[in-house]
Amino acid sequence: MKERDAAFFRPLWRRVAVTAVCAGWAALELFGRDSMWIAITVGLTAYSVWSFFISFPKDAPPAPGQPPKITGDQDVPPSA
Repeated sequence: MKERDAAFFRPLWRRVAVTAVCAGWAALELFGRDSMWIAITVGLTAYSVWSFFISFPKDAPPAPGQPPKITGDQDVPPSA
């Protein structure tokens, strides 16, 4: 996943929404029993689960418009 993609998908709700849409589409195709589209949509759902939850970079940059993540190092005053 590219850095700009990881930044866009940093908020959890976006990753959940995309995965839920893929899973809903797969369920719709299962109901319609079209084997080619079942395979495609189940594959998309599996890929989104893998990309967004299993192998998603933990140190992805913040999404555009969000402040950078602050660690405890900035809280320590400089020593004289």
